[in-house]
Amino acid sequence: MKKTIPASELIINPDGTCFHLHLHPSQLTDNIILVGDPGRVDMVAEFFDTRDFEVSSREFHTIGGTYKGKPVMCLSHGIGPDNIDIVINELDALANIDFDTREVHDTLRSLTMVRIGTSGSLQPELKIGTPVIASRSIGFDGVLNYYAGRNEVSDLDFEEKFCNHVGWNPTWARPYVVEADKTLVEQIGGDDMVRGCTISAVGFYGPQGRELRLPLSNPDLNSRIETFRYDGQPVTNYEMESAPLQGLSLLMGHRAMTVCSIIANRMCHEAAPNYKTAMPDLIRTVLDRI
Repeated sequence: MKKTIPASELIINPDGTCFHLHLHPSQLTDNIILVGDPGRVDMVAEFFDTRDFEVSSREFHTIGGTYKGKPVMCLSHGIGPDNIDIVINELDALANIDFDTREVHDTLRSLTMVRIGTSGSLQPELKIGTPVIASRSIGFDGVLNYYAGRNEVSDLDFEEKFCNHVGWNPTWARPYVVEADKTLVEQIGGDDMVRGCTISAVGFYGPQGRELRLPLSNPDLNSRIETFRYDGQPVTNYEMESAPLQGLSLLMGHRAMTVCSIIANRMCHEAAPNYKTAMPDLIRTVLDRI
């Protein structure tokens, strides 16, 4: 018997679009570029040959078209892992649920999603402007912990060793460790991109060890992370979305990865807030390889 999704679980707008993204199933493309900043969608779409549609709803801005003849869309997810939970679930619904009958399709469609983001380095040798692929991602957000199958797609040995090394605070969500799709990493990554181990934090300030007026509960967390190694690999950088993107995609059968341009080095206390100058080359490279 087919699974039917109740109206309370998948909200469909009166125009037949999904609740948050305001996209119609017919607009979905197999290849998707994800970005955080709604304004960056226009930057990506400037490379498109054609623009077939544009939709904006809250922080979710989408432009669909073609690049060198290939259908592609760029979608902004906003900031944070909670937004990724919304975006990936709604993209999967667009791909794999019949919006008329609310039944899950017999044959499931797999999407290819590459997130292009920005990040702060945790290793002094990673210079500003370096593109880093989150080949492995550590989720501090806890999103994946709410889904069945979480342990089957996570590296439990890495989790245990990491928590022991950094003295993980038991009041925080249990971290999960997931890999990007290996075939996609090989497809997108070249000698011009570093393969990294990326942390997805649940916030920008305290959760990434930034202290302004409020003191931190674990002020030495970043220094402990810097010295952690698993199979000889260090933790390379911080951002906020790669782990839930890659973890949910693994559970749903999609191909997903994140590549970030380093805009700050946390260990050297350096930053380049005008990161947009480093973005066009990375965007073009990803579009050429996706």
